[in-house]
Amino acid sequence: MLGDNFVEDRNSGRGTTLGASRETSYEPPAANWGSDRGDQPVLDLAVYWRIALKHRFLILGCFFGVLVIGIALTLLMTPVYTAQATLQIDREAARVFNTEEVLPNEGLVQGEEFFQTQYGLLRSRSLTERVIQSLGLANSDASLQAVGIKPPPAEGTAVERAARRRAAALDALQENLSVSPVRGSRLVAVGYDNPDPVVAARIANGFAENFIQANLDRKFESSKYARQFLEERIAQTKLRLEDTERQLVAYAVNQQIINVGEPSEGSDAPGSSQSLTSNNLVALNASLASVRAERVAAEERWRSARSSSLMALPEVLQNQSIQRLTEQRALLDAEYQQKLGLYKPDYPEMVRLSAQIEEADRQIQAIANNVRTSIQRQYQIAANQERSLLAQVNALKGDVLDLRDRSIQYNILQRELDTTRTLYEGLLQRYKEVSVTGGVASNNISIVDLASPPEEPSKPDLMLNVLLAALLGLGLGVVAAVVLEALDETVATPEDAESKLGVPVLGVVPLLDKGQTTAAALADVRSAFSEAYYSLITALQFSTPNGAPDSILVSSARPAEGKSTTAFAVALNLARIGRRVLLIDGDLRNPSMHRVIGVENERGMSNVLSGSLDLKSVVQETKQENLSFVPCGPLPPNPAELWGGDRVRVLLGEAGESFDHVVIDGPPVLGFADSPLLAAVVGGVVFVVESRGTRRGQARGALRRLQVGRAHLLGVVLTKFNAKSTSYGGYDYAYDYHYGAAQPEEVSATKKSKRP
Repeated sequence: MLGDNFVEDRNSGRGTTLGASRETSYEPPAANWGSDRGDQPVLDLAVYWRIALKHRFLILGCFFGVLVIGIALTLLMTPVYTAQATLQIDREAARVFNTEEVLPNEGLVQGEEFFQTQYGLLRSRSLTERVIQSLGLANSDASLQAVGIKPPPAEGTAVERAARRRAAALDALQENLSVSPVRGSRLVAVGYDNPDPVVAARIANGFAENFIQANLDRKFESSKYARQFLEERIAQTKLRLEDTERQLVAYAVNQQIINVGEPSEGSDAPGSSQSLTSNNLVALNASLASVRAERVAAEERWRSARSSSLMALPEVLQNQSIQRLTEQRALLDAEYQQKLGLYKPDYPEMVRLSAQIEEADRQIQAIANNVRTSIQRQYQIAANQERSLLAQVNALKGDVLDLRDRSIQYNILQRELDTTRTLYEGLLQRYKEVSVTGGVASNNISIVDLASPPEEPSKPDLMLNVLLAALLGLGLGVVAAVVLEALDETVATPEDAESKLGVPVLGVVPLLDKGQTTAAALADVRSAFSEAYYSLITALQFSTPNGAPDSILVSSARPAEGKSTTAFAVALNLARIGRRVLLIDGDLRNPSMHRVIGVENERGMSNVLSGSLDLKSVVQETKQENLSFVPCGPLPPNPAELWGGDRVRVLLGEAGESFDHVVIDGPPVLGFADSPLLAAVVGGVVFVVESRGTRRGQARGALRRLQVGRAHLLGVVLTKFNAKSTSYGGYDYAYDYHYGAAQPEEVSATKKSKRP
């Protein structure tokens, strides 16, 4: 009994027996169970390529179907001819006179606004009606039929029929008209589509010629309107000008306002002239400013002369008489000093020199006093002049202010008169310009090439329609393939199992041919079926660091996915390589393994789990060496209670004493609690998925239930895989496990060569 050696790890949620240590066992990340892998690139072209190959027949069917329909419709279409007339549209016409146009200056329009306006005029309803009128297209039903337009019903009055013909012609012309600007130029092609090439050229030229004439008429009408408008405005302005002049003269006479000269340029009021009183005030004010400046200078000189020494005044020092007397005194003083060494002061000569020196000093002092008196008189005269002028200025201020009060209305009338006169002169000048330029037919639109009847039809374009049909068919097929792939919830290929379930694939088991049984396929060790399970055993050997787990549960999401066959094949192949294997039928609800093995089901797992029998008493030997089998036994009322007890761990421990591996064929996961309970105690779980039989939602739901039970998921086995019909993504899944096997012809030839 090895129940004591069983180790349970609650953190990992599974148990191991002998030879499967908890610390060394490999466990793939459980976060990805049942979820899409997050390491896929954002745009994987290989995925789309695989989808295209998978639905290649659908894509090719849509492609060729739409292509054939497009070619058929193209061949059934009526040929249509397109005639084009080329126009040159300039922003500004050649000017005969150096005057502004009456219309807005379209040459100053920036960007494409001007040309877009011209293109809109070409497509306008008014131009189309003008073409219909000029070509007489709506005169009768025969005229409509001549240009390929179906006449309206001949009902109602003649006026009503004519209106319906015009409406039909208008709709047909606007529908078949094309305006195509030539990129990077001022040229525009005006085209018209019609089954008759002559009619197409005629109508295209009609649009070009009428567009030019409409442009000229629009300019002439605008000039005529401008002249009439200017004449009316000139007459009104002239009457208002005369009335304003009379009011201004009458007011000036009444208020005795006399102005001289022209209005000052810097005046705020453009109509105010200088009056006599204002001129006098300006002149006196200028004189007062000058006299005041002189008085200030004289006052400053007098203040300096009064407070300073007499002989230190600049005026005294600069006086020529004083300078001359100062020089004479200096000579006399020098002579006196020279003779003082020879004579005494009372000597007559010395007395004479002393008297002369004193006389010179007296004269100098007298002249200096006169200079200071002169400075004082200049100050008094300047002050008197300032007071006199100030009195006169103050007197004139009152007169000027009174005149200003009386000139307010005068200035208003004068300003209105000037404005009216300017407006009147501008209107007269503009009227002369419009009168001169009104008769000049200047046009900025010209015909470069007239339309000629085309030799080949422009519609339908077979190559273009074929290309469009091919693109449409290919696109429709791709969209249908993508939609079908998005709606496809089945797991068909190993890539589907890994991408949709997020679980590695351990092996792929091919679908058996019709009439071939699983027993026969497994019996033939060289068959593709057996080789697929041998590959699965190899994958299990590398699923953990210690090799294949001691206890393996084989389960699936739903019944009939091949889990029993997989469990039997795993046990069989492990036994074939010399391992002691115990195969247990763990499906206590719908057992089938005893029929595969060919033994009775009288007692088995249910007896062991209920405690009525021990393991050794229910183990049965099979025909395969090293392979033992435990059947299900009698069906219990509640299998989940049996699997949920501690008896399962004890059982696995007992089996580990005698067997290297225990393989359990478990029940389906969905709808039952048996498999999650079993998955929690075994060393590993192999999850079986039927190719194109199991839906992604079912498989992911089962994997989530196993994840809740903390199972150690080893990987997925894809069963019933049709390798012959699946060429997916550039990989051919035609698994051929006969590599190295002799072909029937080679075997026959070998036997013949060995005969004596």
